Amino acid sequence: MSQSALTPSAPWWKFGHVWMVIAGPALVVVASCFTFYLASSTKDPVVDEDYYRKGIEINKTLEASNPNSMAPATQARNHAATGVNVPKR
Repeated sequence: MSQSALTPSAPWWKFGHVWMVIAGPALVVVASCFTFYLASSTKDPVVDEDYYRKGIEINKTLEASNPNSMAPATQARNHAATGVNVPKR
């Protein structure tokens, strides 16, 4: 028998590859615990009851401030494809 076959191998925790394999799942467990802590310790923001009406009002104020800023996407796309100048309103 050769000399290498008779020598005992090192314990599993002395190999670096083992720790590299263990580190991935361990990191995921730590990150999930931290995420659970953040989710349980902070309050969720309450959605306003009349969010839809406020959104409509925001759109109206944006449209009133600059009506040309909301040009149809087809005009912009056609202008980019053909190179034709689109007249401003």
